Amino acid sequence: MKVSGRKTGSALSHAPDNWHAIDWRRVERNVRGMQIRIAKATREGNWRRVKALQRMLTRTLSAKLYAVRRVTQNQGARTAGVDRELWDSPESRWLAVGRLKRHGYKPLPLRRVFIPKANGKERPLGIPTMRDRAMQALYLLALEPVAESTSDPNSYGFRLNRSTADAMSQIFVVMARRSSAQWVLEADIKGCFDHINHKWLENNVPMDRVILRKWLKAGLIYKGQLQATEAGTPQGGIITPPTTEQTAG
Repeated sequence: MKVSGRKTGSALSHAPDNWHAIDWRRVERNVRGMQIRIAKATREGNWRRVKALQRMLTRTLSAKLYAVRRVTQNQGARTAGVDRELWDSPESRWLAVGRLKRHGYKPLPLRRVFIPKANGKERPLGIPTMRDRAMQALYLLALEPVAESTSDPNSYGFRLNRSTADAMSQIFVVMARRSSAQWVLEADIKGCFDHINHKWLENNVPMDRVILRKWLKAGLIYKGQLQATEAGTPQGGIITPPTTEQTAG
């Protein structure tokens, strides 16, 4: 795998030649620097620059290394997709970095599995392959700065550095006033993930539309049969959180 050794804001000044030689502090610093630039352009409303910086980030070695590390260190690292491939060695992880390319990329169908829910029902999950998970993690690095810069300040579902405890604290603040509302509305969108419109996502999610469309149309395999995905998004991938966003305002 060829790696540029030029010293730039998004490249490694001392390019590693194996997984053990990676300077993770430098990798994280490079990725964070690019994300800050994307967030700044977003706040300024310079969307042409946002797209250019996003494209630049997804092509950097640092971002690819970061993405591979993420998918090989999370809880799903031992769960394979339809190709049954796992990146369970430093050598396989290093080779995987070179496979994260936009040109010619075609995601494989998801592997459909069901996990039990607290109410006795089952939740359907779509398990991507390791490569597709890493591509999702890579493009999520470019999407997060935009999402964080434009999201509601009081939304807490699947936000960076936010938790259920933060949502509870905000609820206490808004409900402890003398003028606080007397009623609380709890709502859930029935079948949200199953029926969300693909065209709406393509038009409103600020990321590479070609890649997004490929993920949405990848299909899934259940009991050996390939099923088309004409609507909805799968739960189980890095780019799609498992439940809808929660807001406390």
